[in-house]
Amino acid sequence: MTATLTVTHKAIGVEVRRGTYDIVVDGHPAGSVGMNATIDIPVEPGHHTLQIHSGRNSSRPQTFEAIDSETVAFRGTGKSFLPIFLASFVVPSLALELRREATPRTA
Repeated sequence: MTATLTVTHKAIGVEVRRGTYDIVVDGHPAGSVGMNATIDIPVEPGHHTLQIHSGRNSSRPQTFEAIDSETVAFRGTGKSFLPIFLASFVVPSLALELRREATPRTA
């Protein structure tokens, strides 16, 4: 059996970094997601690392635990406060952000 990783590229309000995000799971390319789109990626149950990239910009790696037949959801965004936005030109891993989203439990 497998679990599902759902990644959504959506910002609330205006987002400067609107390009397509490449998704990396456990260090391997797993797909890409455009603005206002969602992708479902099957993953094996267990411990995983997720990161998104857009050119030289990236998110910090996020770890998660996937449980059999359940969904783990993240939302990726390029929107940030002005000081972090400016710092991201020097530290590209600050440019994009991944946030864990609540998912309803499956019975």
